[in-house]
Amino acid sequence: MLARLDHVGLNVRDLVAQTAWYRDAFGLAPVFEFRLDGPGLSGVVLAHPQGWRLELLARPGSAPGLRAPDPMTAVLTEGYGHFAVTTPELEPVYEALVARGAGEVMKPGPSPEPGIRMAWVSDPEGNLIELIEKNAE
Repeated sequence: MLARLDHVGLNVRDLVAQTAWYRDAFGLAPVFEFRLDGPGLSGVVLAHPQGWRLELLARPGSAPGLRAPDPMTAVLTEGYGHFAVTTPELEPVYEALVARGAGEVMKPGPSPEPGIRMAWVSDPEGNLIELIEKNAE
């Protein structure tokens, strides 16, 4: 079967603030915004120039879910735990995200995958993001 990941969906508390943060921190551009009046659901799909997309969803009355402080704690709960992005240079991306308000979760270091380095940050609402250093192939 031919299939390709289209996007990752992330439920957020503050759609406006999280949209601005992901736009500024990762260079994402809004593709489209939508609202479903019945349930009061609002959303925006953001796209990176390299093609990956992130959908942010917000609904009044939502309650915080998993807000694990690190990846090892996140895997104690089944379901969504994080999303990951790749970069050819880990330290500058990690430092830039922290400068833009990302939480420092795990400083750059070796990954369990041989020859790969990784770091972890959290967005302003505490969602985990893995950064993976891979050289362009």
